[in-house]
Amino acid sequence: MKVYSLLVCALLILSCGSSNNKSETAKAKVAANPVNYANTITQDELREMLYTYASDEFEGRETGEPGQKMAANYLKEQYLEMGIPSPISEENYFQPVALEKQKIADVELTLNNDKLTSFDDFLVLGNPQSQMFEIAEIVYVGFGIDAENYSDYKNINVKDKIVLVKAGEPKDANGNFITSGTKTDTDWSSGRASIRSKRDAALKNGAKAILHYSEDLLSVYGPYYQKLAASGRVGRMALKSKETEIINILVGDKFVESFFPEIKTSVIHENIKVDLTSKINAQSEKVDSENVVAFLKGTEKPNEILVISAHLDHEGIKNGEVYNGADDDGSGTVAVLEIAEAFKKAANDGYAPKRSILFLHVTGEERGLLGSRHYSDNDPLFPLENTVANLNIDMVGRTDPKRDGDRNYIYLIGSDKLSTELHNISEEINSKYTNITLDYKYNDDNDPNRFYYRSDHYNFAKNNIPVIFYFNGTHDDYHQPSDTPDKIEYDLLENRTRLIFHTAWELANRDERIVVDKAKIVSAD
Repeated sequence: MKVYSLLVCALLILSCGSSNNKSETAKAKVAANPVNYANTITQDELREMLYTYASDEFEGRETGEPGQKMAANYLKEQYLEMGIPSPISEENYFQPVALEKQKIADVELTLNNDKLTSFDDFLVLGNPQSQMFEIAEIVYVGFGIDAENYSDYKNINVKDKIVLVKAGEPKDANGNFITSGTKTDTDWSSGRASIRSKRDAALKNGAKAILHYSEDLLSVYGPYYQKLAASGRVGRMALKSKETEIINILVGDKFVESFFPEIKTSVIHENIKVDLTSKINAQSEKVDSENVVAFLKGTEKPNEILVISAHLDHEGIKNGEVYNGADDDGSGTVAVLEIAEAFKKAANDGYAPKRSILFLHVTGEERGLLGSRHYSDNDPLFPLENTVANLNIDMVGRTDPKRDGDRNYIYLIGSDKLSTELHNISEEINSKYTNITLDYKYNDDNDPNRFYYRSDHYNFAKNNIPVIFYFNGTHDDYHQPSDTPDKIEYDLLENRTRLIFHTAWELANRDERIVVDKAKIVSAD
């Protein structure tokens, strides 16, 4: 009996001790103070990293160039040193992004045994792959419009065929465009927009090529592209397409009038017999680049992902001068690193976030948001529907000389576009912790600068993922070789980075994911 009593007492003591330990651990969890970790974000560390990242050694970090590769390796080494793993595989922090520097394709085109002249009689647009084709029939589909209330493709099969469309859009009896009911130009009637819209309509209906008849547009774009081709200059950089794109050819009077002179008045679709041959030699140059990714797995909701992003690239070297990009976007890059380190220190202390956090450094922002578009459109490492928000940091180390008021501010863009809750959380967190003036000047839908569409958050927003874009505005050193680390205001960078950390902490640790109450289709056009 005595032995039994002693055993019971021992078990009770152990049980109480275990219960007390659990209770103390729970209390400690509740008592975790994010300020302790925000305070590890310091201007000294930000300065030290930025003087390396925006140094001449990194050669301006132009996408695909050696300096950008050095920048990517620097970021990888930082995450390895912090002990933050990659979501891809062990020590593989690079998400490949296949790009192309586009050059004007070399094209030979013969119509009914008549060799046509590129740039004068026709112009191949876009970035077609090398190929040859011979065709005996073209399908004329009028204006080539495919809208909800009007379609030139109704009851017409154009799959794997070449379609011929003409410029413009029909009008009703009152002189209003038929798709909109107004006299204001639409995406089907206005120049550049109509090229894109009619191309997309042909692609949607399965055509393999589109001949867009507009002497006016050809006369504008033909000489420009001819000059570009003669110079040998490389055009814009783009994501390498995984699919064969529709061949998009702008054609003029000589091309069309030789076999279909009634095109200007005809509105009835026709199958037209022709002898058309084409040989396309692509001239584009391959570019290999990469996003850099690191990942902290959540403890309670690991499948819900918060993305914190900045772009790692800049303008490179021009005329022998290094464009260091200290503010754009060295400031955002080192801010992400400091935020990651603060979260890792919290995790080491037993306060890992409830939700997972992806630290995303994207390439090709300066070339058209290419790295973030690759992530969102081609290869999201985590399902977009599981992504709760994106906090994007692009230029947060300087002040806007055009702005009136105190220097302790930050422009916020997009916080209320998709989620009222995100906007309110952002405001509350700032009031509680950092007291920065939150300026929404550039958040206006009518902002002529259109900054909402000009940084990497946009590729998340277009997928109805709530975003906040943190931005200090432009200055005289924007996209100049004079954007150097000595001009960064490190006290501001420190406080702004702490604000973003606190906001991320709340989003990663709150009980429920934020609600999207303003889902919509967004467009940069």
